Amino acid sequence: MKKRGFICKTVCFTLLAACTAMALTGCGEEKEGGTITFTNVSYDPTREFYEAYNELFAEHYKETTGSGIELVQSHGGSGSQARSVIEGNDADVVTLALAHDITAIENAGLIEEGWMEEFERNSSPYTSTIVFLVHSGNEKEINDWDDLIKEGVEIITPDPKSSGGACWNFLAAWQYAKTTFGGDEEKMKEFVSKLYHNVLVMDSGARGATTTFVENGQGDVLIAWENEALLTLQEYPGEYELVTPGISILAEPSVAVVDENADKNGTQEVAKEYLNYLYSEEAQRMAGKYYYRPSDETVLQEFADTFDLSVNLCTIDDFGGWDQAYEDFFADDAVFDEIYAAQ
Repeated sequence: MKKRGFICKTVCFTLLAACTAMALTGCGEEKEGGTITFTNVSYDPTREFYEAYNELFAEHYKETTGSGIELVQSHGGSGSQARSVIEGNDADVVTLALAHDITAIENAGLIEEGWMEEFERNSSPYTSTIVFLVHSGNEKEINDWDDLIKEGVEIITPDPKSSGGACWNFLAAWQYAKTTFGGDEEKMKEFVSKLYHNVLVMDSGARGATTTFVENGQGDVLIAWENEALLTLQEYPGEYELVTPGISILAEPSVAVVDENADKNGTQEVAKEYLNYLYSEEAQRMAGKYYYRPSDETVLQEFADTFDLSVNLCTIDDFGGWDQAYEDFFADDAVFDEIYAAQ
């Protein structure tokens, strides 16, 4: 039986260092014990990357300012994380799967207008794409999107209502259908409806979907972030295979300072530096090491053996940008609700 899962996992990682009262001036709010607490609210699959990046940034911050910092990270489905910030999660920065999720926080009055231009490449310091993860041997012969609608194929993918990765998954499938059926919307809806008819479990976030597929052994194929699939291959050698579909999408996770919280916490400057340092060569190489595609084209080429750089990628611009895509596909009673209600 198909089911929707709503498990939202939050993990905190802390780097502790002493910070003198002088160092705190202008760089953060002093907490009990004389430390600065700085919080990054992120989406599911970035856990391992930000654990490593936080260590790198703490070293950089110590070297450049002489001060220490306490870094806390929180993870869950991107949409759920955005709602948590709107409802009071005291994030200094957000590093989420969709620009739309950050725009929702902006619309709530917590982020200043123009955040997408504050950092390079539309405030997207790393990218990814959408791939399939299958069991070793690929018994169901899953090679492209059309194989996902075959009878008997059981799919694991998260819920677009709570997961940013799930929205990218849906749009990649929609683009395949658009190309295959020449823009015939009824046939496109029929194709995507058949695909979601084969979804066995729909978790609330991408990491939960990976757990369902990998640890719980459910399903024949996981529609996944490329970085999540590559991490699984590393952790479970010989047990899974990565399949790159003929058409996918350039997924651009976005970052922003949560201005109202950062101003209140006195962390505005460190928040900007935390996100800006993601574009440094050291951080870009670390992103590649954790299977995110570096935004720096030179560094990206260093990982040409890791990523399929020849895959045909559409972009969010093909859907009119995130505001339009969300209205068309993921808002209440939009295309996703229409096809899911028909299951």
